[in-house]
Amino acid sequence: MAPERAANSSASRKKNPRSGRLLRHADFERVYKQGRRHFSAHMTVFYLRRAEGEGLRVGFTVGRALGGAVDRNRMKRRLRESVRLTRPAIAPAADVVINPKKSLQTAEFSLLLAEVSRAFEVIAQKLSEKPRPMQ
Repeated sequence: MAPERAANSSASRKKNPRSGRLLRHADFERVYKQGRRHFSAHMTVFYLRRAEGEGLRVGFTVGRALGGAVDRNRMKRRLRESVRLTRPAIAPAADVVINPKKSLQTAEFSLLLAEVSRAFEVIAQKLSEKPRPMQ
């Protein structure tokens, strides 16, 4: 690995630490079953507040229906980079699962950045709202 590339990969790893990723199947299932959804043109974002910890933990699911392994891996790489570039410094403790649509393959990266940024804004806004009292 070239020295400049090694420096870049360690720098990007710092912005996307293991603690900021959703890894366990049970966590994905919990977000899908108990969480809320935010829809956009190229993805659906599921999110759920966590009781402990701080910041966002983000995971991705790209189903086989969206293409072959090469296409799915490219989608995940694009999503990971857009999350890395737009992740808010201060965010509520929440788990987020991003589920792309087929149109993500051909979408401009700037649109993808805008959608991910908007999703993070909506999540922060919705999770900061106080629950409404039951009537």
